[in-house]
Amino acid sequence: MDPLDDVENSKQHHHLLKRPPVDIEFSDLTYSVPQGQNGSKIILRSVSGLFRSGELTAILGPSGAGKSTLINLLAGYRCGDAVGSIMVNSRPREMKTFRKMCRYIMQEDLLQPSLTVMESMEIAADLKLGYTISKEDKTNTIKDIIQMLRLTAANNTLMENLSGGEKKRLSIALELINNPPVIFLDEPTTGLDDLSSSQCISLLRDLAHGGRTIICSIHTPSARLFALFDHIYVIADGQCMFAGVSQDMVPYLSTVGINCPKHFNPADFIIEVCSKEYGDYTDKLSTAVENGKCLRWSQNNSIKKTIVRRASQYDVQSNHLYDFSSTGWAQFTTLLRRMVLQHKRDKSYLFFKLFMYTFMGLVVGGMFYQFGNDASLTIFNYGFIFITIIVFMYTPLMPVLLKFPKEVQLLKREYFNRWYGLNAYFCALTCSQLPMQFILSFVYIIITYLMTDQPLEWERGIKFSIVCLMVSLSSESIAYAVSSQFNVTNSVFLGPCVACPMMLLASFGLGYDENEIPSLIKLGMNFSYLRHGVEALVIAIYGNGRKQLHCGEGEQYCELRYPSELLKTVGMSTATYWGSLSSLCAMFVLFKAASFVLLRRRLSTKPSLLLKLGFVGRFIKTHFNIPR
Repeated sequence: MDPLDDVENSKQHHHLLKRPPVDIEFSDLTYSVPQGQNGSKIILRSVSGLFRSGELTAILGPSGAGKSTLINLLAGYRCGDAVGSIMVNSRPREMKTFRKMCRYIMQEDLLQPSLTVMESMEIAADLKLGYTISKEDKTNTIKDIIQMLRLTAANNTLMENLSGGEKKRLSIALELINNPPVIFLDEPTTGLDDLSSSQCISLLRDLAHGGRTIICSIHTPSARLFALFDHIYVIADGQCMFAGVSQDMVPYLSTVGINCPKHFNPADFIIEVCSKEYGDYTDKLSTAVENGKCLRWSQNNSIKKTIVRRASQYDVQSNHLYDFSSTGWAQFTTLLRRMVLQHKRDKSYLFFKLFMYTFMGLVVGGMFYQFGNDASLTIFNYGFIFITIIVFMYTPLMPVLLKFPKEVQLLKREYFNRWYGLNAYFCALTCSQLPMQFILSFVYIIITYLMTDQPLEWERGIKFSIVCLMVSLSSESIAYAVSSQFNVTNSVFLGPCVACPMMLLASFGLGYDENEIPSLIKLGMNFSYLRHGVEALVIAIYGNGRKQLHCGEGEQYCELRYPSELLKTVGMSTATYWGSLSSLCAMFVLFKAASFVLLRRRLSTKPSLLLKLGFVGRFIKTHFNIPR
């Protein structure tokens, strides 16, 4: 029995939600990017075309031809500076509505590595289907899709252990749960062998014949794969070279004086022609199809310009049919369940963090052993407080800088494909980190607090712990803000650079009278969350009427016997615990809000702020002759 029979049989399944057909037409689509002092580089040059429902469309072209750019523009993944019109069922595309009905499967298969295939499908069903269907129907839908994509044998396999072909099929399966009518794929055969590529394209063709509009970019397919596509759209130098069925490719080339050798793969040949291996035919080919405006080229040498007019279901049903099916609370609980499950399964990472907090606690506790109640070592105990703040700055900061940039890539895919809203994700992310952050922080606090012989008073101990936790959460928020904008390398560099000035300002004032501190430095200290953390810890340990300390053995005179003397020495005599804690909490809220805003900006399809600043800089240099 042919393994693709399962796909054919799957067409008879009725558990998938019904969707109307969608045709996508574009005309005079132009896209360019700035290129330093040389003006701008044109990626697409007034291209036109029509991609119909029920067809599998392949966008071919050599590297740098503009395939991925065209896919991005049609999907709405990148639409900031594009010029031209894009029509959906003969009506102007409305991005808010169109994004609800299309799904974009990118070249890299970004999956949650610690979940099994079935778990990921169930979570995707809870997010995408929500309350629209019953649990039984959800289960039947999942079984249909898994059987359709031949993933039944991998049901209980962790995604990190899947093969390349299985990962690709799973990426498609996750987006099929709510049966989107339009699916975009960027290089779906990348990294797959010939058999897996053939299975993948055959699967996409059968899905398209089920009534979907499936558009994928592909690089040099084999002759077998080439024949599977219903519609071929060739692009080179940002212009359309051919639009039609695969069987018409060779006759089309012969009409412009290019003869494909017998037994030569037409896909390879057209790529070579577009790469100017046989001379420059770019303008000739583009003119023959009017840069895509002919829509289809037929073998009888006539140009077909027929356009299938669809009923206006595009905007009649979309407002309720494609919106979020699950409530914000349901999204939050589902995402929180997924994140907690991932944390539980990443045992090596949890044990490593526990080891680090324990190790740091023992090292710091050993350095300042029994310093807490010794008046002769009061200034050194202040050093313990400062180092504790530094520990709670760096220890939560670095793991996020290392892990979150890759998580952002997965978030971009799921958010763009409308799995959930950013509010639900951000709240789930914050809550999923809290339990482990509390546990690890208390491990360090208990070890160091007891080893350094700090005052064993409940009030002081609780105040000390609260400040440490707030510093930890603030540092984590800064890490999320930085890593949401940059890759791992830049995040690991920039994160400590942002925190370092705050660390220096936190220690400033030692040996100064508060009135002697320069106004500019004092202003900077007010914006350092670490400074507020140090102040709150010092007041928690030495404030609130703590009695004089006892000098250690062999010491006749202790200058800092009275806690008030230490507060004057470190420039904190006017500080209060609740005032410093309030400032610390306010800065935590500010950092959290900044991380949310920056993350939302990163997920936007509009040009980023950093990119806009780069455009402005290049414009100034170009038009005002400023040297580099």
